[in-house]
Amino acid sequence: MHTTALAAALQPAADPTVSAREPLAVGWAELCLHRAHLVRFARRRLMDPSLAEDLVHDVFEAVASGRAAFAGRSALRSWLVGILKHKIVDLVRQRSGHDSLDSTGGTEGEDTGIEIESPQPGPHEVAEHRQRLRQTLARIQALPDSLRRVAEMRLLHERSSTDICQALQISEQNLFVRLHRARRALAS
Repeated sequence: MHTTALAAALQPAADPTVSAREPLAVGWAELCLHRAHLVRFARRRLMDPSLAEDLVHDVFEAVASGRAAFAGRSALRSWLVGILKHKIVDLVRQRSGHDSLDSTGGTEGEDTGIEIESPQPGPHEVAEHRQRLRQTLARIQALPDSLRRVAEMRLLHERSSTDICQALQISEQNLFVRLHRARRALAS
């Protein structure tokens, strides 16, 4: 048997009822399984929980209205994240025009009434940062001992990989596995 004939024999038979270009139906139950992941992804990119929720809602709306059709060429989650990335880029582009000082219409030397924010954080921002820091430190302390020690040494004390590996007597590969697990536990 020739290689081409063997390859053709091993391939699954094509279903004549399914067109290669026809979009696959995606139900709400399937979409909802990926909602939490999409919201976390958007929050990490935008740093705004309500805006992240809005964009995930826009993704679901695009799928429900048929503006985005799943063709099955990738995993459903990957496809949804791709749509979300495009929504985030569109939002950034849309907002970039609104943040420019040139669009105020004022001329040089004229009092336009624009207040430029101080680079120093305000009292409410300082309090919010402190609260977030306390929560993060508490979550690090709650990690299992092997993950906690790695996280403290790397994230809090900024020690090098070589120093941490020598201190804990572990391989560099094991260090990276532990760091990954610690970061994943802290992100959830």
